[in-house]
Amino acid sequence: MAGPGARKAEGLAPRLRLDKWLWQARFFKSRTLAAELIAGGDCRVNGVRVSRVGTPIAVGDVLTFVQARTVRVVRVTDLGYRRGPASEAQLLYADLAHDAPPSPLE
Repeated sequence: MAGPGARKAEGLAPRLRLDKWLWQARFFKSRTLAAELIAGGDCRVNGVRVSRVGTPIAVGDVLTFVQARTVRVVRVTDLGYRRGPASEAQLLYADLAHDAPPSPLE
Protein backbone atom coordinates (compact mmCIF):
# COMPACT_ATOMS: atom_id res chain seq x y z
CA MET A 1 0.00 0.00 0.00
CA ALA A 2 1.24 3.45 -0.79
CA GLY A 3 1.96 5.91 1.94
CA PRO A 4 0.80 9.51 2.35
CA GLY A 5 3.67 10.80 0.18
CA ALA A 6 2.74 8.60 -2.76
CA ARG A 7 1.14 10.17 -5.80
CA LYS A 8 -1.82 8.50 -7.41
CA ALA A 9 -3.23 9.63 -10.71
CA GLU A 10 -6.45 8.15 -11.99
CA GLY A 11 -5.75 4.89 -13.79
CA LEU A 12 -2.07 4.88 -12.79
CA ALA A 13 -0.27 2.99 -10.05
CA PRO A 14 0.80 4.94 -6.96
CA ARG A 15 4.33 6.32 -7.12
CA LEU A 16 6.91 7.49 -4.58
CA ARG A 17 10.13 9.51 -4.84
CA LEU A 18 13.18 7.29 -5.30
CA ASP A 19 15.19 8.93 -2.51
CA LYS A 20 12.33 8.55 -0.05
CA TRP A 21 11.78 4.89 -0.93
CA LEU A 22 15.49 4.03 -0.55
CA TRP A 23 15.42 5.66 2.89
CA GLN A 24 12.15 3.95 3.93
CA ALA A 25 13.50 0.57 2.81
CA ARG A 26 16.53 1.23 5.06
CA PHE A 27 19.19 1.06 2.38
CA PHE A 28 20.50 4.44 3.59
CA LYS A 29 20.55 6.11 7.01
CA SER A 30 19.23 9.39 5.63
CA ARG A 31 17.44 10.73 2.59
CA THR A 32 20.45 12.99 2.02
CA LEU A 33 22.73 9.97 1.54
CA ALA A 34 20.21 8.38 -0.83
CA ALA A 35 19.93 11.68 -2.74
CA GLU A 36 23.72 11.95 -3.09
CA LEU A 37 23.91 8.46 -4.61
CA ILE A 38 21.10 9.24 -7.07
CA ALA A 39 22.43 12.69 -8.01
CA GLY A 40 25.81 11.12 -8.70
CA GLY A 41 24.22 8.95 -11.38
CA ASP A 42 24.92 5.73 -9.48
CA CYS A 43 21.36 4.41 -9.56
CA ARG A 44 19.29 2.74 -12.28
CA VAL A 45 15.53 2.28 -12.47
CA ASN A 46 14.50 -0.52 -14.83
CA GLY A 47 17.97 -0.43 -16.39
CA VAL A 48 17.92 3.32 -17.09
CA ARG A 49 20.44 5.51 -15.26
CA VAL A 50 18.73 8.27 -13.27
CA SER A 51 20.19 11.36 -11.64
CA ARG A 52 17.00 13.12 -10.57
CA VAL A 53 16.40 12.61 -6.85
CA GLY A 54 12.63 12.82 -7.19
CA THR A 55 12.37 10.17 -9.89
CA PRO A 56 9.02 8.43 -9.31
CA ILE A 57 9.04 4.68 -8.76
CA ALA A 58 6.19 2.19 -8.56
CA VAL A 59 5.65 -1.39 -7.45
CA GLY A 60 7.39 -3.74 -9.90
CA ASP A 61 10.27 -1.40 -10.76
CA VAL A 62 13.78 -2.89 -10.58
CA LEU A 63 16.44 -0.73 -8.91
CA THR A 64 20.18 -1.19 -9.28
CA PHE A 65 22.57 0.76 -7.05
CA VAL A 66 25.79 0.44 -5.07
CA GLN A 67 25.60 0.12 -1.30
CA ALA A 68 28.73 -0.38 0.80
CA ARG A 69 30.79 -1.59 -2.19
CA THR A 70 28.11 -4.10 -3.15
CA VAL A 71 25.87 -3.84 -6.20
CA ARG A 72 22.26 -4.23 -5.07
CA VAL A 73 19.50 -5.30 -7.46
CA VAL A 74 16.04 -5.14 -5.92
CA ARG A 75 12.45 -5.24 -7.16
CA VAL A 76 10.02 -2.86 -5.45
CA THR A 77 7.19 -4.93 -3.93
CA ASP A 78 5.52 -2.16 -1.90
CA LEU A 79 5.88 1.60 -1.41
CA GLY A 80 5.27 1.60 2.34
CA TYR A 81 3.79 4.21 4.65
CA ARG A 82 6.78 5.16 6.79
CA ARG A 83 10.33 4.32 7.77
CA GLY A 84 9.57 1.51 10.16
CA PRO A 85 11.63 -1.27 11.72
CA ALA A 86 13.94 -3.39 9.59
CA SER A 87 11.45 -6.26 9.53
CA GLU A 88 8.86 -3.94 7.98
CA ALA A 89 11.37 -2.46 5.54
CA GLN A 90 12.29 -5.90 4.20
CA LEU A 91 8.71 -6.33 2.98
CA LEU A 92 9.17 -3.38 0.59
CA TYR A 93 11.54 -5.21 -1.78
CA ALA A 94 12.72 -8.53 -3.18
CA ASP A 95 16.49 -8.90 -3.39
CA LEU A 96 17.13 -10.16 -6.93
CA ALA A 97 20.90 -10.51 -6.55
CA HIS A 98 20.48 -13.26 -3.94
CA ASP A 99 17.66 -14.97 -5.85
CA ALA A 100 19.75 -15.37 -9.01
CA PRO A 101 21.22 -18.81 -9.70
CA PRO A 102 25.01 -19.02 -9.27
CA SER A 103 27.04 -18.50 -12.40
CA PRO A 104 28.72 -21.59 -13.90
CA LEU A 105 32.14 -20.08 -13.13
CA GLU A 106 31.63 -20.13 -9.37
